[in-house]
Amino acid sequence: HRAILDAIRYLVDNGIKWRAMPADFPPWDRVYAFFRRWRDHGLVKEFHDRLRGQVREKLGRNTEPTAGVIDSQSVKADAVVGADSRGFDGGKLINGRKRHVVVDTLGLLLGVMVTAADTGDRIAARVLLEQVADAHHRLALIWADGGY
Repeated sequence: HRAILDAIRYLVDNGIKWRAMPADFPPWDRVYAFFRRWRDHGLVKEFHDRLRGQVREKLGRNTEPTAGVIDSQSVKADAVVGADSRGFDGGKLINGRKRHVVVDTLGLLLGVMVTAADTGDRIAARVLLEQVADAHHRLALIWADGGY
């Protein structure tokens, strides 16, 4: 399983296609089958949540955060990205998508959502913060900039 996980991390880090997996990893179709099974059963999220808890614990923190930070970033989208999932962020003059991210005070990911760039921060925050609050019951404080 470690070789499979290393192969998936390599794929994500380098942005390669499944079929371009280097020969020193297990065969690409086997790696993809494991990834698909883990994703479909919610195990990728569980792996992430467990690792975040271990990092927090190792740093002397409670495994569940009580405070976090929310922010967004507009990113240009390539022309092949469908127009229905893109938008124009007038404030940053970017045609593309916007990623909304909630992290704990250590910078560890609690939630993420991708929208068209023309989606307002307040609208996206309502949905994202509701999802994050459902998953992290001890969360009591979120810092945000003026856009929220």
